[in-house]
Amino acid sequence: MNNHNLEKAAIPIERSAQTVSSKQSRIISKVLSPAIRLWLRSQVERVSHLEVKISGGDRQILSGSIPGVLISASNAVYQGLHLTQIQLVGEGIRTNLGQVLKGQPLRLLEVVPVVGELLLQESDLTASLQSPLLANALTELLEMLLPENCRIEGQVSWHKIVIDTDQLILSGTLVGSSSTKPLLLRSGLQLASCHELQLTQPQLQTSQDLLLKELENFKLDLGPEVNIQELTLTPGQMLCRGSINVIPSD
Repeated sequence: MNNHNLEKAAIPIERSAQTVSSKQSRIISKVLSPAIRLWLRSQVERVSHLEVKISGGDRQILSGSIPGVLISASNAVYQGLHLTQIQLVGEGIRTNLGQVLKGQPLRLLEVVPVVGELLLQESDLTASLQSPLLANALTELLEMLLPENCRIEGQVSWHKIVIDTDQLILSGTLVGSSSTKPLLLRSGLQLASCHELQLTQPQLQTSQDLLLKELENFKLDLGPEVNIQELTLTPGQMLCRGSINVIPSD
C-alpha cells in the first residue's frame, strides 16, 4: 500500500471530521463506543483495523443524539467485497441509546448523511470477484452491454481486475457446453453525474474475436442516496470520495 497516497487521500476526511472531538464522556467510552464497534464488526466478515471516535457530551448522548462519529477501517470484507481502506464521518445521528443501555442492539432512528472515502487496491478488487455480489453484477452488466444478436451462451467466470489510469480491464473465462474461451472486457470509467458511473469505449474480446466490438457509453445509476464527488483510477488502485444517506433498517 502506498502510504504517501493514503496520507494525501485522508486529508479531506480529516478536515470533515474536525467536529469529532477526541474528548470522550463515560457514556461514550463505556457504552456507546463498544456498542458501535460491536455493531460494525457484526456487519463485516473480517476487519484488521477498526477505529471509532465519537463527539458529544453526556446530556446529548443520553438524549439519543450523537453530534459526530468518525469511523476508520482497513482490510475489511463486507459481503465478500474486500475494502482496502475506508473512512466515514457522520453527524447529527439519532439512536436508540435508551434501549442500548438496557442491552438492546444499537439502531438508527433517522436517515444519516455520511461523508467518506474508499480506497480499493487492485489485489482487493480481484479478491472481490469471489463474491457472488460483484461477479453476478459484472455478468449482468456484460449481458446488458451486448446487442440483441450477440448474446453470450454459457457461464462467465471472472478471474482478475486490472486498474489502470481511468480504466478497468477484466479478464475471465466463458464456459460453454462444448468449449471454454478466454474473455476480456476493457473499459474507461468516469463520473457521469454525482450518482452515475459511465463506461467509456468499452470493448469485449474473446479468443476468436467473435464479440470484439466497440460499445456505446453505458451509465450505471447508483441511486439517489449516493453523491460521488471524486472517482480516481490510477495504476493499481481506485479512490472514491463522496457521501451517502444511510437509511435506518426496519
